[in-house]
Amino acid sequence: MSYETLLLEKRDGVAELTLNRPHRHNAIDSVMSRELPRAWEEIDRDPGVVVAIVTGAGDRAFCTGFDVGDMAAGRTAGEEEDRGSLASIRFTAIQNRCFKPVITAVNGMCCGGGLHFVADTDITLCSEDATFFDTHVKVGLVAGLEPVGLARRIPLEEVLRMALVGGSERMGAARAHEIGLVSEVLPRERLLPRARELADLIKGHCPSALARTKRAIWESLDLGLHQALENAWKLVSEQAASPDAAEGARAFVERRPPRWRPYTG
Repeated sequence: MSYETLLLEKRDGVAELTLNRPHRHNAIDSVMSRELPRAWEEIDRDPGVVVAIVTGAGDRAFCTGFDVGDMAAGRTAGEEEDRGSLASIRFTAIQNRCFKPVITAVNGMCCGGGLHFVADTDITLCSEDATFFDTHVKVGLVAGLEPVGLARRIPLEEVLRMALVGGSERMGAARAHEIGLVSEVLPRERLLPRARELADLIKGHCPSALARTKRAIWESLDLGLHQALENAWKLVSEQAASPDAAEGARAFVERRPPRWRPYTG
C-alpha cells in the first residue's frame, strides 16, 4: 500500500513508520489522519512484522500536532463519518488496537497532537534537541486528549504545567528523561540506530507472547486491579494453549532457537 504523507518500510521483522510532511513539521493533516489507521492496520495484519518504530522526517520536528492550516480551511481529522467525534483521532497503534510493540523515536519538536504518539507508545527515545510542549490553549482549544494520556505516564503536575503554560515554555530532553517521559536521550545521529537496536532485541521473541503481554499491560490501565488481573489471566491462558508455548518449551529443552509462528492481530 502506498501513502501520500507517510513512509512505511518493512524489513527483517521491523516496520519503520515515518511521518513524512517535513515542510509542515510533520503536522497531521486530514490526509495523514486517514492514512495512519490504514498504516497501523497494515502493520497489524502483516505476519512478517513483529515490532514497529515511529519517527518523523526531516531534522526539525517529530510531529507538531494537527495542521492548523487544515483546521482554518475547515478540513478535519478522520473519515467523513467520524467527523467531530473521538473516533476521528486514530493516530497511534493503541488507538487502532494494534498490540505489536512500538518504539517511538522523537527527533526534534513534539507538541499538541504529536504527544499522542508519546502517550501511547511502549518505549520512547528522543534526540538531545527534542522538545515537548502543548499549544492547544494558546490557540483557543482544550488540551484534553493528549494530557489525559500523558497523565498515565508522568507526574500530574508535569502534565498540567505543559497543558496550562501552552507552549510558552518547552520541556527539554533532559527534563523529559528525568520525569520518565522518555527512557533514553541520544545524539541525533544515534537516535534511529538505537531504536533499531532495541527493535532487534524485541523481534527475536515470540510475536504472539509480545502482543498479548503488551495488551495485558495497556488494558490494565482502563480497569480496576481485580479486573485487570482477570483480563491478564485470560491472555496468559490463551498463550499457554497456543502452539508457541509448546514450541518455546521444546526449544528450551532441545537447546535450539524456537520457531515462532507469525502473529497478526
